[in-house]
Amino acid sequence: MNLARGYTPLAVTLCLFVLAEPGRPVSAQRGLTNIPDPDPATQRAALKPAEGFEINLFASEPQISKPIHMNFDAAGRLWVVGSPLYPQIRPEQRAGDKVYILKDTDGDGTADSATVFAEGLLIPTGILPDDTVPHLAAYVANSTELLYLEDTTGDGVADRSTVVLAGFGTEDTHHLIHTFRWGPGGHVYFTQSIYIHSHVETPWGVERLLGGGVWKFHPDTVRLEVFTRGGVNMWGHHFDRYGQSFMTDGAFGEGITYAFPGAAYEAAVGAERLLKGLNPGQPKQSGLEVISGRHLPERWRDRFLTNDFRGNRVNSFSLEDSGSGYLSRQTEDLVTSTHVAFRPVDVKMGPDGAIYIADWYNPIIQHGEVDFRDTRRDASHGRIWRISATGRPPVAMPDLERASVPELLEALASPEGFTRERARPLLKRHGAEAVLPALRGWVKNLDPKDPAHAPLFLEALWVAQWLNAPQPDLLDIALGLEDFRVRAGAVRVASDWAARLDNPSERFRRAVNDPHPRVRLEAVNALRLLGTAEAARTAALATDHPTDTNVDYALWLTLRELADEWLPRVAEDPDYFGGDPGRLIVALRSA
Repeated sequence: MNLARGYTPLAVTLCLFVLAEPGRPVSAQRGLTNIPDPDPATQRAALKPAEGFEINLFASEPQISKPIHMNFDAAGRLWVVGSPLYPQIRPEQRAGDKVYILKDTDGDGTADSATVFAEGLLIPTGILPDDTVPHLAAYVANSTELLYLEDTTGDGVADRSTVVLAGFGTEDTHHLIHTFRWGPGGHVYFTQSIYIHSHVETPWGVERLLGGGVWKFHPDTVRLEVFTRGGVNMWGHHFDRYGQSFMTDGAFGEGITYAFPGAAYEAAVGAERLLKGLNPGQPKQSGLEVISGRHLPERWRDRFLTNDFRGNRVNSFSLEDSGSGYLSRQTEDLVTSTHVAFRPVDVKMGPDGAIYIADWYNPIIQHGEVDFRDTRRDASHGRIWRISATGRPPVAMPDLERASVPELLEALASPEGFTRERARPLLKRHGAEAVLPALRGWVKNLDPKDPAHAPLFLEALWVAQWLNAPQPDLLDIALGLEDFRVRAGAVRVASDWAARLDNPSERFRRAVNDPHPRVRLEAVNALRLLGTAEAARTAALATDHPTDTNVDYALWLTLRELADEWLPRVAEDPDYFGGDPGRLIVALRSA
């Protein structure tokens, strides 16, 4: 499908902000003369994997060009958006960027099938295949639009394009909406960056995000909301095994950032308080993945991978719990390179257990500091590299699309995050009528006292979210498990179901008094959504327990946003917060 609409440069407003100190060069890349040989074999020779790993070329031009973002579908196909037009369409050009679909059909670790699913796009920066439907379909970020592209005839090419939402800002082409990711409960998460101002009309009203942040979108209801605010140029977002969010920033060097609903970070417009990342002093980074599965060495599992695209390397980080949040420690690089055009921008775990790196391939990586039409900018090359563990067999690709409902439920217990994440939308494809009875039976076979089963209760809750079918009994089991990570994740689910639960306040009251601060953090955030004075009073119970930076922030935000509800109550009854002066002081300071 060709989606060109005769865009002119006026269709996308481009703002360039270049700040330089007097007497200093704006960009070291302006004097760049080392333009390397673009041959993939030459580049491969300059890539150095960590000990115990090897690298092979999965795909390259002409199969793809200028890959920006990628995601796998349940059949193991790799969907990629590429943009030779970036960073700016020329007066004589028409929109012609593409969506590619790559597949390794014989299991040799290289793409032997490459097709163009759609073309005529204008600087697409995000791609998310939709496995909830039986035909090829995907969400695509196309400048100001969120598109839904479908192949309804079965020929492998999109023949239907739907504008799902429009009004996303286009002031700066490397800050457009991007980084599409399915959340564990069936929402679509994506980001935008600092120079973007979005005013998006939805069936629920106009939603605005002025500057950077993360969007949360529900496909079934077309409800769009802001998940977090801030970040200079967030180009990485992922969830851990327990549904907690993490981000990386392509312009603000703080490594891994722990994110939770309502939080605000560097450059959040109008924010009075900001939270920090976990690794101050890090370089700019793009993309984010969590290592899982049997193929890779055990010591690498659960590490976070992100790309230092300016330093031509792929970083890894190890996280551990700390209070309501985390500590992050940088570990050895997965890949380093002396090739100046190696620009890793995205990273994903594949169906075979290997790691896939999208290489933008460009000696010029700076956006505004180098002229958009500088001839040294590469506008044709691009690679996908595959990184595997030496001497370890790949994971057998699960045949998820032909799996039965019971088989898909068993897939939720897979050690591979790839398998778990793709099983959920396929269960939605089967529908609530077929899945819910089987889901309840599957849960009955789980042992609440078995630590290995604890995350599976969260998996079951997430499937219920995908099906838009709240399960209060299952929720209460998860809220009572010994693993605090599961309890915290269950509170996040409960916040999504709050309007459809009987007496959600009582569940949140118990959670705000939970012995672990991360559960209390989730409860304080959830209470904010109830929008009542009683919710504020319940949230203030968190002051009865030790707090930390995250809980303090969440409590401040909840009490501040609900001030119009509880302030009149305090005026009538000074003991409204239980007669506890500490709770009252925290509330008044927040207001």
